[in-house]
Amino acid sequence: MKTRPALAAAALAVFGLGTAACGGGVAAGAESAPAAVQKNTAEAVAAPAQAPAKPLAGKVVVIDPGHNGGNYKRPDVINKQVDVLTQKKACDTTGTATNDGYSEAAFTWDVSVRLAKLLRAEGATVKLTRDNNTGVGPCITQRAAIGNKAKADLAISIHADGAGAGSHGFHVIMPKKINGPVDPVVGKSAKLGLAVRDAVKKQTGMPYANYIGKNALDYRSDLGGLNLSTVPKIFIESGNMRNAGDAAKMKSAKWRQELAQALAGSFQTYLK
Repeated sequence: MKTRPALAAAALAVFGLGTAACGGGVAAGAESAPAAVQKNTAEAVAAPAQAPAKPLAGKVVVIDPGHNGGNYKRPDVINKQVDVLTQKKACDTTGTATNDGYSEAAFTWDVSVRLAKLLRAEGATVKLTRDNNTGVGPCITQRAAIGNKAKADLAISIHADGAGAGSHGFHVIMPKKINGPVDPVVGKSAKLGLAVRDAVKKQTGMPYANYIGKNALDYRSDLGGLNLSTVPKIFIESGNMRNAGDAAKMKSAKWRQELAQALAGSFQTYLK
């Protein structure tokens, strides 16, 4: 007759269990239950998907909000003459305004802040040439230097025009070759200008300017912000603040957001 221990061992053998199954050890090639559970659990949990790269990640954009809200207080500063290579010009100006007093400086600052927010959300590093709308300057030469120092992938100077009341629409200003610093980036600036022109026309409802340029494109050699730039750069005259229809758009926060969105989209197109 088998003893009770012998009977227990025989029963374990019948069910394919060794003494290790009762805690005595792990047979060669076998896994302990906790290890197997951990392995199976790890395999069952899918690795988290990587977030897609932001469209402007790694890109540097410099935004130049034209003029400054405090310029009118310091004519001694802004009237100082600076060299823009093709001529001497004032350091800066006060800019224009709508007939009811909405200033170009306030407009350009608002659009620039909106644009900077959009670009940063898309992964870009953004630098503005001024920090607020209550200061003075900087001079047009310094504005160009800020973009150069940042080694920007592109730079844009945002403005609005002050033409006669019957003139309306927006236009983009691009540099010409002047045997100066801007020459190597004239071609890229033209490409940027076309992308901006097309996006603004499509998304904002502002027509091409009827008083300057051709199909909203103008080329100039008298602007220090362009002449002194070593990075691709353009100006946009977003509309005529002295025209009632244009002014109504520019005074609308909704339209200013649409303009910022159009510019941000055009930068993606240009930088592809």
